[in-house]
Amino acid sequence: MIKNFKLIAGTGLIAAAALALPALAQDATPAAPAAVNEEVVKIFNTVLFLVMGFLVMWMAAGFAMLEMGLVRSKNVSMQGLKNVAIYAVGGLMFWVTGYNLMYTGVDGGFFGSFGPYNFPAPGADTGDAGYSVASDWFFQMVFCATTASIVSGTLAERIKLWPFMFFTVILTGILYPITGSWQWGGGWLSEMGFSDFAGSTLVHSVGGWAALAGAIVLGSRKGKYGSDGSVTPMPGSNIPLAVLGTFILWLGWFGFNGGSQLALGSIADAGDVSRIFANTNLAAASGAVVVMILMQIIYKKVDVTMVLNGALAGLVSITAEPLAPSAFGAILIGGVGGIIVVVVVPLLDKLKIDDVVGAIPVHLVAGIWGTFITPASGSGTFGTQIIGIVSIGAFTFIVSLVIWFVLKLILGIRVSEEEEMLGLDKTEIGVEAYPEFK
Repeated sequence: MIKNFKLIAGTGLIAAAALALPALAQDATPAAPAAVNEEVVKIFNTVLFLVMGFLVMWMAAGFAMLEMGLVRSKNVSMQGLKNVAIYAVGGLMFWVTGYNLMYTGVDGGFFGSFGPYNFPAPGADTGDAGYSVASDWFFQMVFCATTASIVSGTLAERIKLWPFMFFTVILTGILYPITGSWQWGGGWLSEMGFSDFAGSTLVHSVGGWAALAGAIVLGSRKGKYGSDGSVTPMPGSNIPLAVLGTFILWLGWFGFNGGSQLALGSIADAGDVSRIFANTNLAAASGAVVVMILMQIIYKKVDVTMVLNGALAGLVSITAEPLAPSAFGAILIGGVGGIIVVVVVPLLDKLKIDDVVGAIPVHLVAGIWGTFITPASGSGTFGTQIIGIVSIGAFTFIVSLVIWFVLKLILGIRVSEEEEMLGLDKTEIGVEAYPEFK
């Protein structure tokens, strides 16, 4: 009895002390945070752009590894070359016309001005806009290059190099900047209230629409689909490389979404970037786990390539609004991205649309989902989101379709059957990735 009384009394004292702690904290007057020097704020904002920007640049390596791992061994060098070329061409075109077309003089309209971007003179980039303007150019440029990488994987193993590069010039220099100006450049969709925090639609769906148009015009790989509706699997050459590429993309996505906060000059901004990191990771993890569960239930085997795309679909889905959702909301959004992969991949095969790496379900369809659902977290309205998704999709798909048809008529976009059989490494570029394996 005495023991029980002591235990109860002791527990009561602990509970009373715990209840008293908030009161003591409320009685104490917290010291006001010290004001941050304006120049320091600009430095931190600039550092955010630079560090997050080179994380996004590293996604180019992730795309290259993922694509090289998922194509057959006779086409690996070609995918490596294309990904290096995409980043190089995208960087040049975003300087030649992209940045100004996207950001300069849009003023609620449909595009900005043409012409090269002029960097400030040495010592003159003092951060009058709250950050170094050159750091902003760099951060926006790596987003542009990412868009073109999406197209590369879908059209792999049968497209000629130079027509693909010509399309990349148009996509990075004109198409992506125009639709980007509608929202991020202060264009008509921005005025309407459309919301796309880091580019589920403006980056990923734009790349996905361009890829879909190209896949329709280009046609499927020889032997992929039978006349009886059968689908012939064409396994990738290097799954470890694809897994590593996915992890690199996952890492780069923290820069992709976190940098889109566009500020790191206050503790509130730092907290928001941290929250974005957490939600981004939760969505990716949810996408991967959902695919694993569904693959086991439906097919009785877990396909690692589908799981990789599940993680990426989760990342794409959360990109439109990675800050506002709760942790549970981020898990739900990413999980639906995983469901999209499991549903859309076989659907494309039924339609005989050959997407070598699964970029259309991951970037296009999951991008649409992520953009559509942002009002559930308080960003935009369903009406404006639908208008943005449809207008950007229609413009990109129709114009891309026309460009691919013109390229097909003028240059030809597809290699011959013999070249496709021998592999593009040997016939297009003359450098085999695995020459010792014959």
